[in-house]
Amino acid sequence: MEHHIGVDIIEIARIEKAVARWGDRLLNRVYTESELKLYRNEPSSLAARFAGKEAVIKALSSQTTYLSWKEIEILSESNGKPSLRLYGKAQSQARILGLDRLDISLSHSKEHAIAFVIGTTS
Repeated sequence: MEHHIGVDIIEIARIEKAVARWGDRLLNRVYTESELKLYRNEPSSLAARFAGKEAVIKALSSQTTYLSWKEIEILSESNGKPSLRLYGKAQSQARILGLDRLDISLSHSKEHAIAFVIGTTS
């Protein structure tokens, strides 16, 4: 069994400042429609998802493949557990790596958001 791991942490204020400065331009570049529909006005949730996308990119890292933030979607199941979906090159990269599962955990405090991702192969 092989593991692919990624982790990222970000200051929530950094996301708040970026959204204040760049607005929809930033939001539409980083987040999917579904993410924006649910979390647009929740800076801590946006920050956690930003960290989550960065953690996924690290777990799927390849020196030859550029992955877009919008190819990674992080929503929540009805019980609050984060749910991860990949599209495009991100989905292809996970297949190339032979990943059977890609799990994500998100958390935030008043000031920071963190994400941890682990992908496993058989």
